[in-house]
Amino acid sequence: MAVISDYALLGDSHGAALVSSDGSVDWWCPPRFDAPSVFARLLGATGGFWSIRPLGRYTTSRHYLDGTMVLRTEFHTDSGVLWLTDALSLGAGERGHRIGYTSPHVLLRQVEVVDGAVDVAVEVAARPEYGLVNPTVAGTPVGIEISGAADRLILTADRDLAVDGSLVTGRFTLEAGDSAVFALHHRRAADPPIVPLDGRAALRDTVVAWQSWDRIHHDYRGPYREQVRRSALVLQALTYQPTGAVVAAATTSLPEKVGGAANWDYRFGWLRDGSATLRALWVAACPDEAHRFFDWMAASIGSLNEGDHVPIMFGVGGERDLTEHTLEHLEGYQGSRPVRVGNNAWQQKQLDVLGEILECTWVLRHELADPSPAAVGLLRSLADQAAATWREPDASTWEGREGERHYLTSKLLCWVALDRAVKLAPALNAEAQVPRWSYAMKQCREAILADGWSTARGAFTGAFGSEHLDAGALVMPIIGFLPGDDDRIVSTVDAIRRELGRGDLVQRWTGAGEEGAFIICSYWLAQALAMAGQLDAAKQIFESVTARANDLGLLSEEIDRRDGSLIGNFPQALSHIGLINAAWAIGQSESGTEPSTGPVAPPGR
Repeated sequence: MAVISDYALLGDSHGAALVSSDGSVDWWCPPRFDAPSVFARLLGATGGFWSIRPLGRYTTSRHYLDGTMVLRTEFHTDSGVLWLTDALSLGAGERGHRIGYTSPHVLLRQVEVVDGAVDVAVEVAARPEYGLVNPTVAGTPVGIEISGAADRLILTADRDLAVDGSLVTGRFTLEAGDSAVFALHHRRAADPPIVPLDGRAALRDTVVAWQSWDRIHHDYRGPYREQVRRSALVLQALTYQPTGAVVAAATTSLPEKVGGAANWDYRFGWLRDGSATLRALWVAACPDEAHRFFDWMAASIGSLNEGDHVPIMFGVGGERDLTEHTLEHLEGYQGSRPVRVGNNAWQQKQLDVLGEILECTWVLRHELADPSPAAVGLLRSLADQAAATWREPDASTWEGREGERHYLTSKLLCWVALDRAVKLAPALNAEAQVPRWSYAMKQCREAILADGWSTARGAFTGAFGSEHLDAGALVMPIIGFLPGDDDRIVSTVDAIRRELGRGDLVQRWTGAGEEGAFIICSYWLAQALAMAGQLDAAKQIFESVTARANDLGLLSEEIDRRDGSLIGNFPQALSHIGLINAAWAIGQSESGTEPSTGPVAPPGR
């Protein structure tokens, strides 16, 4: 069984597939990220897969083609060398700044022998609806049709394949210079019939489209350029282009602890991560991507009734109801049950969302010189809500399900909401609200400084009146609440490094036991150190945690502190967002630029 780090991401900016290092597609959810899978062996033996590999012994290496999310796996056998190239098609004509706006929903796989001769084995076991459906498989004039529930698949190939019940299999030999291409087309039952693509041409178009996007967008010239570049491509692959939403991860139910029950569905867009996401898009991609993400957030929220709390997350199309259920027929990744679809955190009250949205507005303030009346109304209502509710308990940024408390990060982001609203007041035609917002902001700040600080711990703690440390306190300098070199911030950073850190790995809070280290916390630490002028320490943390990515530069949500393995949903957008923002902060520190909470101008741009 492959482990999480064995997988590569394929994306078409609509959905995602994961391919193991031995050539098996064990996860694919067409036509969008949160759709039911047609391959899900990642989460259970009955989930379905598509394997292409040499017969007999082999070793592998792999890489993405430069500037793309097109994967090349090289199989070295006793008789020859086989290349397997995998991609989700971007379709013909996709170029420039908005790849993936439309998608043919086709999984492309090409094999070619570059030396000697290789015997190749193909096995396709599609199992729609997370493995619940054993499909009907039959040959047709246009290809092999796989039908089950709402899914229709057509497999085309230029090699003979056989139907064996619900399986498709093939065996053939390729010699140096020979190649074969396969294309698996997906549609829903109600969609028009499939018109098969030319697989070779589609693969060439996809490579060119990705490289065009990379060439146009990636002009970041700060430190760690290649790592930032790869993370930018990952974020593009995790963006649902029809709306601009960025999903938290491509997967559901990959565990925070192997064998445990903390297995969540992350195939949705979180407003709670909004400002960090927008900054990373601005630094690593272009303003267009950041604008579309902001527009998706605003459109998803819509108008608020009095007393409504702002949802922390939405479906990629803006859906609110993400009610969670379990898939009892799947045993989960390495026995990690339950397997969940949907996420009940959508119902939580998290006050930090108010600050996230107003911070996004502040970052884009020069680009949003003439906001619409609807946007003005929304932003004013968010500031009013922060003024009215900052004293209330909530569920916190970590989405705990044990009840509400007065969490530090929630108060901090309420302060951000009010601070940015006051600064944006002229653009919001809200000068009359400034005294009320300013008074609430002052009270909130005083409460954080008094009740969030523990003299005994010499640090800001996770919640008012608590002695437990929380890595979320590392965002205090990042959001501009206190300077990075403030004595209280330096003391808090030192305490977190001492008590939550093990080398470069940082846990979320004290008392977490064997819980994994959250990768974003390490990048927050690097960013905070850079803002404190501790550049060498920041770079050491950054480089150490970044080196823990898999061989393709992909990061999960967490790292198991016992053995260093990647755990949690994969690849995790927030980890790559943290990488980009920490690299930028290090570049700011190196150049002597004063960190700012305003619009980002990346080093060298």
